[in-house]
Amino acid sequence: MQYARVYGAQTSLLTPHIVSIETDLSRGLHSFTVVGLPDKAVEESRDRVAAAIKHSGFESPKSRNQKIVISLAPADLKKEGPMFDLPIALSYLLAADDIRFDPEHLLFVGELSLDGMLQPVRGILPLVAEAKRKGKRAVFVPKANEVEAALVGGIEIYGATSLGEVIDHLNEKRNATKKETQKLVAAPQTKLEPSLAETQFAFEDIRGQESAKRAAIIAAAGGHNLGLSGPPGTGKTMLARALASILPPLLFDEVLEVNGIHSVAGVLRSELITMPPFRAPHHTSSYVSIVGGGATPRPGEATLAHRGVLFLDEFPEFERRVIEALRQPLEDRVIAVARAKGTALFPARFTLVAAMNPCPCGNWGHPTVACTCSPVTLERYRRKISGPIADRIDLWMVMGPVDLPELGKKTVRGSETTVARKKVLDARAMQQARFARFKKEKEGKNFTKTNSDLSPRELEDLVPLSEKVRTTLEKAGQRLSLSPRAFHRVIKVARTVADLDGAPDINESHVLEALQYRQRKN
Repeated sequence: MQYARVYGAQTSLLTPHIVSIETDLSRGLHSFTVVGLPDKAVEESRDRVAAAIKHSGFESPKSRNQKIVISLAPADLKKEGPMFDLPIALSYLLAADDIRFDPEHLLFVGELSLDGMLQPVRGILPLVAEAKRKGKRAVFVPKANEVEAALVGGIEIYGATSLGEVIDHLNEKRNATKKETQKLVAAPQTKLEPSLAETQFAFEDIRGQESAKRAAIIAAAGGHNLGLSGPPGTGKTMLARALASILPPLLFDEVLEVNGIHSVAGVLRSELITMPPFRAPHHTSSYVSIVGGGATPRPGEATLAHRGVLFLDEFPEFERRVIEALRQPLEDRVIAVARAKGTALFPARFTLVAAMNPCPCGNWGHPTVACTCSPVTLERYRRKISGPIADRIDLWMVMGPVDLPELGKKTVRGSETTVARKKVLDARAMQQARFARFKKEKEGKNFTKTNSDLSPRELEDLVPLSEKVRTTLEKAGQRLSLSPRAFHRVIKVARTVADLDGAPDINESHVLEALQYRQRKN
């Protein structure tokens, strides 16, 4: 045989692609060419593959007088990274007739070291999901990626530590002559076990901030954006982390989605993500690191916080264009990054928690400490948060100084957090029951939808208001000069407040509480 084809895969942005690896051998002076828009890492696979084949007990391609052409198709897709090493090696060995197996329904992903060992790669989860959609029967991955790959059911996952193990499992020629060939065992499907273990920050550790804790529970229950303002040391950061600890576990399809994003970004750790992610970038972080992008667009912190919480401490200190770039994800739940090579759409359905001081020195409005900021400095600081951004934050809460005697009070560890988590779960259950009655069939996937996700049309259908409640809301909206967006967001927050109370309909008290959380214009 002088020709062979096997299948590999790669992700382009967040989109997986199946790649056909074809090998053609012909007589002549030795040459080894990789075509199909390979990047530097793919071109260097020639040396890694040649050494790995030699150390796996076969004759090295470099010692043969052959013209070797490796074609990666589709040819117009840029091939990036070392994940094609394993399929390239198997494609060559098939074409050279050193091994024999049927590769049609198999997919191979993995980087090879010079001694033939398989190294882990990024983006395995979406690649396996794509292989299943394309009708592949089995996927061979590095052993370190096995647990992640086995999240996808309905397809066989084989984790191998070396090229030799893969060959021993597949090679029909060797199996015919070697009686005791070590076969790989398909990995069992990974079981998800969401952990609600105690976190470092709990609600009972935050003293004297009952109104702020109430706002945090509302934000968690309805997926609403939360703004926290107050002097240093009042518990803003602790409250943000406590909010993340009471969010419900991710659903199965959400786990696949979130882990796939983190895998492609190369930040997935050994343990799979089963709880909503919490991302807290520093205020000196660059625009690209938050929003995503670069010459080859990659997801930023806003996308890594997808289905979870994006906590921006010292919010006004972030670069101005970073703050303004949040307009789109806060409204559309996606980030569109346009480059000359094309446009990338990154999902960014997160709950924003923005914390800030009331002024640069942090003491404006403090009952006992005088503010040292000039009026010009104070005005410049406030203008860093533009009206469109403030309008997209559903709940604004001012956290005042805490009396020191409050810090000495004893609390039962986990008691308040457990109650808060139960309230959030019960409110989410009411929302899902409400949405299920109007749910349209789409793709058969199961994702969480919260009150904050409702469009104006859905709000009208799902959240009817009585004449009395609507009159109260309209009068308050006129006094507060609410924009149409803010008007709808008040209704969404009121619906969440009603869910927390277990009320089937919104009443005046729910609307009045929701209005209390709107930012006051000074």
